[in-house]
Amino acid sequence: MIPINPKSNGLTRDVVYDQVKKRIIDLELKPKTKISETEIAKELNVSRTPVREAFLMLAQEDLIGIYPQKGTIISEIDLDLVEEGRFVRENIERAIIKQACSMLNDEQLFRLESNMAMQKLCLEKGSYQRLFELDEEFHFLLFEGCNKLRTWNMVRQMNSHFDRLRVLRLALNLDWEVVVNQHEELLQYIEQQEKQKAEDLMAKHLNLVNYEKEDLKKQYPDYFKK
Repeated sequence: MIPINPKSNGLTRDVVYDQVKKRIIDLELKPKTKISETEIAKELNVSRTPVREAFLMLAQEDLIGIYPQKGTIISEIDLDLVEEGRFVRENIERAIIKQACSMLNDEQLFRLESNMAMQKLCLEKGSYQRLFELDEEFHFLLFEGCNKLRTWNMVRQMNSHFDRLRVLRLALNLDWEVVVNQHEELLQYIEQQEKQKAEDLMAKHLNLVNYEKEDLKKQYPDYFKK
């Protein structure tokens, strides 16, 4: 993790929270492993108070468990929370993409087209980590273009377990070509203002994980809540 400059305005629980959460979602901190307030505070060059507050925020998202006798442990991936997050995201993004069909201006469409070009290049080069980031950016651009950034932040907070599953998917290099092709189709429907087709495809797109989670569970049984 990147140490925080004690003299900067970034010395807050939110910065600690963001850095630790990213490590959990990226599976640098694996399920069932212990994490220490003291160690994180030392790594980030901060006091234990913002770390303790960040841990409480992470516990509220079920990313860590704080146990009096055992310490603080990274939570396993909970498929019930994966499905709840996916459900919320699907229903909100179906509404978002319908708005995008009529709201996005030329500049916003250009940004999506640029993102799409990079996705295709990364697919060709096998740059799956970058492709994962571009996938996230593609969806963010839809929310931003519809002036729904607060909604995006709410959805992101509920999707931590869903995102960990997506990172596992990245590790297995499951069929990214399908994801990229669906993004391209979504963009075409937006440009053609085909609202119903865009909405239907978004539902299909966000259901991909349902077809993959059992395979992921077999590959990484220790990562999942029993």
